Amino acid sequence: MLSAERMLLRSLDAPAPATEPPAPSTSAFHEPGAGSSVGISVLSITLLLGLWFLITNAGWIKPLFLPSPQAVWEQFVLYASGQANDKPLWQHLAASLLRVLLAFALACVTAIPLGIAMGTSRVARGILDPPLEFYRPLPPLSYLPLIIIWFGIDELPKVLLIYLSCFAPLALAARAGTKTATQEQIHAAASMGASRWQVIRHVILPAALPEILVGMRIAIGFGWTTLVAAEMVAASLGLGQLVLNASNFLRTDIVMMGIIVIGLVAYGFDLLMRCMETRLVPWKGRG
Repeated sequence: MLSAERMLLRSLDAPAPATEPPAPSTSAFHEPGAGSSVGISVLSITLLLGLWFLITNAGWIKPLFLPSPQAVWEQFVLYASGQANDKPLWQHLAASLLRVLLAFALACVTAIPLGIAMGTSRVARGILDPPLEFYRPLPPLSYLPLIIIWFGIDELPKVLLIYLSCFAPLALAARAGTKTATQEQIHAAASMGASRWQVIRHVILPAALPEILVGMRIAIGFGWTTLVAAEMVAASLGLGQLVLNASNFLRTDIVMMGIIVIGLVAYGFDLLMRCMETRLVPWKGRG
């Protein structure tokens, strides 16, 4: 009985077993910048709109310099419904989209093959690289008068100006993309009897596709920003012409409306190119 009591007392005096330390908390995202930023973007846009509304409605800036959001929205409604003293908004938008998309498609068809040729052939690189690097830094307005002298004032100079702004980034992106194919991949395809064209088609082109898609995103942005300069050439329709015509009459509300529409369409283009990039090259950034 005494020994049982001693054992009980010893068990009571014994220190409690040490518990395992809790696992260290880890972040839900392991990559820098990972996670959705939609909420932050919505908050940022809301704050900007609120600031715009406050400044203009408080009278801190004259409407000539910065119209109120209500005035801009009113002009958008008038143009969208066809009640403005001008062509409806959809006609201006359709004309601009036709010019930009036609020039962009022509640039993709020509610039991407030439860029791949520059990346895979020293002869093509020697021929094409000097003129490409010469005209690439030039602003479109610098050679616009020359284009007008050569091709007149019809639709051709407008499309050509946008085409030239899209061509350089596409060609350079395709050329840079050819260098992403490793020598092991090229030698493996050649060792299995692949011809030069088959190596380009099945090895180099898939490896260059991520860079080409980035170049397409940049090119469509350049083409859209060149829209106003292109529609300076005797255009009667187009978003750029709408903004320029309104600026001549100091209609800042129409200018702001046109700028916002141009920006929203450009953002839509970028979202579309991001979606294409996600679907066509899902492996990008996961190597």
